Amino acid sequence: MATARDGYRNTFIAVADDCTAVAEIPQVRGGKPTVATSHYELISEKPYRYTQADVLFLTSLRQQSLPLSADTPEKRDEFFAKPRACLRSSPLGKKYGWGIHFDDKGRIAVYPADSPRYKELLADDSVKTVKALRSQR
Repeated sequence: MATARDGYRNTFIAVADDCTAVAEIPQVRGGKPTVATSHYELISEKPYRYTQADVLFLTSLRQQSLPLSADTPEKRDEFFAKPRACLRSSPLGKKYGWGIHFDDKGRIAVYPADSPRYKELLADDSVKTVKALRSQR
């Protein structure tokens, strides 16, 4: 199993079984980006640029209202000193209807659950498929 820092390779996180939305774009709440908003913006604006560790760390910077320029090796080490949940727990796959694809280098893109590319990734035997974590037990 991949750790949050190591990430996945050649893997597709399909939407959770209890997800009812299909490709809903997460909205900012109270003038601040939510975790879902940050994940969506980082991944969708630059597909296959960021790794799981990048997305998790940059999201934490945004949540603390710190500039992305605060991304330093020391800050990352401090952030990952505690265990972190992987993107299977991201609201994108749990609540908003987005599949998350990791290429062979661990870089990420998102695909709407009703898109042809989403269906292709589900059917591709060379790509490992896991489900996003359910919101309810």
